[in-house]
Amino acid sequence: MAKIIILGGGIAGVSLAYEIRAKTKTMDHQVILISDSETFHFVPSNPWVAVNWRSPESIKVPLAPYLAKKKIAFVHQAAKRLNPAENSIELADGTEITYDFLAITTGPKLAFDEITGLGPDGFTQSVCHVDHAADAANNWDQFVEDPGPMIVGAAQSASCFGPAYEYAFIAETELRKRKIRHKVPMTYISSEPYIGHLGLGGVGNSKAMLEGVLRDRHINWITNAKIDKVEEGTMFVTEVDQQGGVKKKHKLPFSYSMILPAFKGIDAVQNIDGLVNPRGFIIVDEHQRNPKYHNIFAAGVCIAISPLEVTPVPTGIPKTGYMIESMISATVENIAQMLAGQEPSHTATWNAICLADMGDSGIAFVAMPQIPPRNVTWARQGKWVHTAKVMFEKYHLRKVKTGKTDPILERQLLKMMGINKLE
Repeated sequence: MAKIIILGGGIAGVSLAYEIRAKTKTMDHQVILISDSETFHFVPSNPWVAVNWRSPESIKVPLAPYLAKKKIAFVHQAAKRLNPAENSIELADGTEITYDFLAITTGPKLAFDEITGLGPDGFTQSVCHVDHAADAANNWDQFVEDPGPMIVGAAQSASCFGPAYEYAFIAETELRKRKIRHKVPMTYISSEPYIGHLGLGGVGNSKAMLEGVLRDRHINWITNAKIDKVEEGTMFVTEVDQQGGVKKKHKLPFSYSMILPAFKGIDAVQNIDGLVNPRGFIIVDEHQRNPKYHNIFAAGVCIAISPLEVTPVPTGIPKTGYMIESMISATVENIAQMLAGQEPSHTATWNAICLADMGDSGIAFVAMPQIPPRNVTWARQGKWVHTAKVMFEKYHLRKVKTGKTDPILERQLLKMMGINKLE
């Protein structure tokens, strides 16, 4: 009997736990999910939470009862230190748990500390975690009572730009609904070399499309932006040229700001030689397996992917939902092969579909594969994207509760985007 541990209870971790349990249901293997949170929460809905379009509880699902129904053990503990040479994990309460196979799906550590004054403990808000989004919503309530300048964006070394664009457009929509948009000068700042880069070198006509939306909604922007520090009510930003030289120094006033931070690996895996890169992201091969520790796999935001290109201000590559799903399926199949005494042979497609909500409309991006050169690439805009995003939220929350996919809903989503299937 093998002990299979999944470390992390987010979109990647819960999906992987269900899939590996289904794959091994006729075998006497133990599946355990370890998470520092008692609940799953649907991260893509956080921008809605931050303007009170969703309550935090509406996008949360308690993990223990639903995992138990699938005969998956649940350990509610944070990991303190991974010891891969000993096949063990030290937990925050001092206990140690061993494994035969480990799948790391922790997501990132949010590196607010890399910029003075950034983050919920500083002077800016975040939508990277549901608790941060809830705090942002409380601050939003105060802001709309006394509106002023607003800054939204993504810091240097950020690797997930979609939520920053989403939040800018969602907040702008809410301000218009409240009829106070005219009181809020808005600026979008980003480490991207140009609007619509997205960490992917652009997707279809994403540059022109997103620039058009920003113009239509009277949102100014600064790209190639490096945040130097944040003080109460003031953000200090250096805008660089294409060679990385200083182009302009900005001292931007704000009454409210939401900035996505850089990501890094969690503390429990930092500085483990052969397992992680210098930022603490898990190194994996084409089979989602670590090259040094062959019984360790990883999927989702926690894995190391080299930047697509050198940009004047550092940017990372996003790991989108469909890309993560393909990593999970490959990981499950490869662990099953190793349990059968075979070598892993499955690879992830790394196709990307991103539904960026704009409050009353949206933009869908499709990149197959995510990293160019691509077989398929396009971006489309319309109110249907907002509807699709809502459907996608329902789909995942239902999946966490039932452990089952919904092929009909999947086909509806793909049909809305003009795609027959993902390969």
